[in-house]
Amino acid sequence: MPERECLMATGRTKRRRLDWMAIAVVTGVHVAALAVLSQWLFSWTGVVLAAVGVYVFGTLGINACFHRLLSHRSYKCPLWFEHLLAVLGVCCLQKTPGQFVATHRAHHQYSDEDGDPHSPLISFFWGHMGWVFVENPQFSNAATYDNYARDIFRDPFYLRLERNVLWLWLYVTQAVLFYLVGFGIGWLGPEGSLTAGVQFGLSLLVWGVFLRTVLVWHITWSVNSIGHVWGYRNYETRDQSRNSLLIGLISNGDGWHNNHHADQRAAAHGHKWWEPDVTYLTLMGLQLCGLVWDLVPVGTSQSPHENLPMKPTKQIPSRPPSETLRKKAG
Repeated sequence: MPERECLMATGRTKRRRLDWMAIAVVTGVHVAALAVLSQWLFSWTGVVLAAVGVYVFGTLGINACFHRLLSHRSYKCPLWFEHLLAVLGVCCLQKTPGQFVATHRAHHQYSDEDGDPHSPLISFFWGHMGWVFVENPQFSNAATYDNYARDIFRDPFYLRLERNVLWLWLYVTQAVLFYLVGFGIGWLGPEGSLTAGVQFGLSLLVWGVFLRTVLVWHITWSVNSIGHVWGYRNYETRDQSRNSLLIGLISNGDGWHNNHHADQRAAAHGHKWWEPDVTYLTLMGLQLCGLVWDLVPVGTSQSPHENLPMKPTKQIPSRPPSETLRKKAG
């Protein structure tokens, strides 16, 4: 059976339960982000915060930390700096670092095959965001997380993030801080008032948190969907990964997806002079500051990260990973 037909058949035959919490959160944040259409909540400060936030939280938190550092170990940095970047990633509401890493490593192991958590060969919507809305049995037991993200959960910091959904509370905390800062500026400003405080606080919340979260979501999801459907290929990989000029630009480098699948540990995803990689340029700048080192060069490692097994060593029923991790963290 052709690869696409096989995957589509897999998608039809596997019955999965809807993850109503994920549906509620994703829908709620999208609806909240629509408030940017309100003239009352418009502010140029909010617009700037949204743009800067995509870089600070998305490029540094997701691209540089969750993806290139934690998932692929493309460079090294001090542990305190790794944790700081991880907090930025958590504020993007893409689950915990450990869950992100486990899902991503499984994607590389089974890319566009049965077992890939989000292949768009099943359907474009599934590859983009549909997979977020269902409970994946592959990641319903602690053995899977131990298999794919054992190195992550050796760090007590990441175990604490799993405990009592601390990662979700971090997202809520940063949202409250955005509002309170805006409220304080609006209330205590030269022409401040209570109404001005509420207005400016909500403006920073809607633009700087909710819209920014939605933008980073769809940038990340577009790498998973568009990056396996449309674009060109520099390398003949075993999957359908593609390089996309559009996604490469808006994702600050992660859209050169075929390059990445061909050389997964390389810190640079842009392999041609006309494939800009802002994330890699950022890492080079941080290297000059002494905050990162040992960036993995292109072409020196064609195999997946050493912590990623070739095949799962065990698939046994177990208590939910969150329960197991809570016990370890406690």
